Parts: sequence; C-alpha cells; structure tokens
Amino acid sequence: MKVFTDERLLWFINRGTGVVLLVLMTLALVLGVAATVRTSSSRWPRFVTQALHRNLALLSLALLAAHVGAAVIDGYVNIQVIDAVLPFGSGYRPFWVALGTIALDLMVVATLTSLARHRFRLRSWRIVHLTTYLAWPLALAHALGIGSDRSTAWSMLLTAICAGLVAGAIAVRLSALAHERRLRAGLLESVPAG
Repeated sequence: MKVFTDERLLWFINRGTGVVLLVLMTLALVLGVAATVRTSSSRWPRFVTQALHRNLALLSLALLAAHVGAAVIDGYVNIQVIDAVLPFGSGYRPFWVALGTIALDLMVVATLTSLARHRFRLRSWRIVHLTTYLAWPLALAHALGIGSDRSTAWSMLLTAICAGLVAGAIAVRLSALAHERRLRAGLLESVPAG
C-alpha cells in the first residue's frame, strides 16, 4: 500500500520545514538575546519577549521533528532514525547531516533543560542554554551544505537576512555585557577599601 501518492511530498515537507526552521530559529535566538539584554517598553513588556522566545523555540523543535521525520521516511536518500541523533553515521552526505544532527541535539538539550529550569542552578542552566548560540550556525551550515534551495536568489537573501539579524543580536548582547562589566568595575572602584 502506497501511503503518499506524490513521491515529492516528503521532499517538499523536508524542504519547507527546513526553510521555516531557519526563520523560526533566527527569531527565537534574536528574541532570546532581547530578553537577556532586558529590552522592553510599555507597549512590549519583557515577559512578552520571553514568552514569544519560548514559544518559538518549542515550535522550532516541533517543526524540527517534522523535518527529520520527512527525511527519515523519504526513501530517496538513506537517512536512518539513528542518524538524526548520532552524528557522522549517515551514508548520505555524512558531514552535512552530522551538522544538522549536532544542532538538533543541542536544541533538544537546551529545550529539556529549559523545561526543567527550576531543577538547575541558574549558572548551570545558562551555560547549557548558551549552546543555542552554537546550534544556530550549525543548522545554518547544514542548510547551506545540504539544502536543495541553497543557491537560489531567494534562499541566499533569506539566509543573509537571518545571518544579519543574528549577528546584530549577538553584537547587542556583547555590547550589553561590556557595559555591565564597565558598570561593575566602576562600582567596585567607588567602594572604599575597608
């Protein structure tokens, strides 16, 4: 019994979820940075940024499951379920699939630890959560190395926009960290030795 009448359906699902994942992961990362630098206004309170970040991250994970599921079910290339969680085992473009696998693993760990955040010390949770800064470029490299639309004009433009947003968010975060360090150094200098 043939489940899918259009043999390209799984390819379209895989391709479409991959493109949408890039956008969702980008937005989740940018909003996560916005939440950490404590950006808010009366029209856009900080809790909205945090909730949107969390929901986009969860939606990304669900879409990632569809992306991986379509790749595994599609018989056109040989990608097994184990290849989705253990890197460098795939017979199909092992390096590029491995980058996606590592990004998936990092996202799952970050999500699970976030869902159980109350069980972790804040510092430990933050360290694990920072791995999302690594998951994003790995996912991008995966898309650029294996994506079927990677050389189209619209895909290159979308990739450039996403990369620009992430670079801008990271620049803002690094600037905020430098500002916090300067403030702390200034406060420490102004405290009399006692």
